[in-house]
Amino acid sequence: MSPPPDTPTPGLRVLLIDDGAHRVDLIQQELARQGCDVVGVIDSATLIHDCVLRLKPDVVIVDSESPTRDTMENLATLNAQMPRPVVVFSEDGSDDPMRRALRAGVSAYVVAGLRPDRLAPVLQVAIARFEQDLALRQQLDKAQAQLSARKLIERAKGILMSETGLDEDAAYKRLRRLAMDRGVPLVEVAERVIDAQNLLRPT
Repeated sequence: MSPPPDTPTPGLRVLLIDDGAHRVDLIQQELARQGCDVVGVIDSATLIHDCVLRLKPDVVIVDSESPTRDTMENLATLNAQMPRPVVVFSEDGSDDPMRRALRAGVSAYVVAGLRPDRLAPVLQVAIARFEQDLALRQQLDKAQAQLSARKLIERAKGILMSETGLDEDAAYKRLRRLAMDRGVPLVEVAERVIDAQNLLRPT
């Protein structure tokens, strides 16, 4: 039998967090109907990190009357260290908790909308948004790493120019040749040149 339409991928591993609303049984039943695998149910935000590390869920669902600051802080830590799509169902529609949830990396914040027939679309949207945000974060990290590498190479090039009298082009070629001879990235050679200067610099 094929899965019902508009359902998340069968076998999706889900961690449920009961943050005071006490409706996780309903969510668990609907997830099971959709073919998802509920890998754990916890009632304390302080356990989020350890449970994600141990159970490796694909998605985290928080069911809450109103997300506490402690919950948001733990979700923010999770987003920084082991990012996952996170869905928060809340009965609190005020602006502050919603803003804190988004800052914590929550992929979907649903107010007064816990209807079993809407669970699958919400999960789909959360996963899609998470994947988009993760791709943007990876692009940003790559761009920042490239900028940092260029700065190190420029600094090492300046050191060679100052210490050996080479012009800019010759200094760059020297760095590149050293990298090729040693089979290491150019930025690693630049770091070694900078470290050597720092070591020899009088204290």
